[in-house]
Amino acid sequence: MKDRFKLIPAVHLFFIREDRILLLRRYNTGYEDGNYSVVAGHLDGGEEVWQAAAREAYEEAGVILRQADVEMAGVMHRLSDDERVDFFVHIRAWEGELVNREPDKCDELAWFALDELPANTIPYVARAIGNYRKGQWFDSFGWESAVRPGLQ
Repeated sequence: MKDRFKLIPAVHLFFIREDRILLLRRYNTGYEDGNYSVVAGHLDGGEEVWQAAAREAYEEAGVILRQADVEMAGVMHRLSDDERVDFFVHIRAWEGELVNREPDKCDELAWFALDELPANTIPYVARAIGNYRKGQWFDSFGWESAVRPGLQ
């Protein structure tokens, strides 16, 4: 029996208040270090997207989420070094104070205006934030160089 193709799922959290979004600057991870992203992480398996979001929110930013406060904001089918599916969620409310709980992987946690993201925001993250602002629920990213014969 042939093994089925597998995608890597991740969840990205949009903490937004007063038209500002919480970004973290990656540090010492080996991936996009020095660039801004949002609180994010892989799904571990055996958990729903909102549960992964709640786990990552606590692990990276020290806050507690309830299921009712996690709203699906978008999905992205992304080609990077491998193929991924990214779930983007808007966090409407949280319990606790947002703090950097992973200083070994993040050297800054700061609020930025939604319409003035830093130039060094990871491109697919910046696009997902733009999609969220436009109400665009689905997007593909990174496929521009992966054109296959017979497809246009």
